[in-house]
Amino acid sequence: MPGRIRGQLLKGTTTLLVLTVLREGELYGYEIAQRIRDMSGGAFVPSEGSLYPALHALEADGALEASWREGDRGPRRRYYRITRTGLGMLEAHAQEWAAFSLGMTRAVGRVDR
Repeated sequence: MPGRIRGQLLKGTTTLLVLTVLREGELYGYEIAQRIRDMSGGAFVPSEGSLYPALHALEADGALEASWREGDRGPRRRYYRITRTGLGMLEAHAQEWAAFSLGMTRAVGRVDR
């Protein structure tokens, strides 16, 4: 893989990545970013400037619920969990991404010929 993905490309995938990560269980912001980085082999590393607005928008849309908890050795943290609405949104985004990815693969695959 050629390294990290440019910001504009990542912006369009943040919702899908966040919902995918939270499908596995509750996490706070930093953990979400780290999980996305780890799952993508370092290709996707969301910044605070893209992650937190996405989390807040997903919460406002009813896709996520959040709660504050005391940290083990630090400040309180806001934990996010996916809702039933969020699971439906994840399915829709995953289908949309699969169609987009297939189309791009077909189109870009023709460049080498």
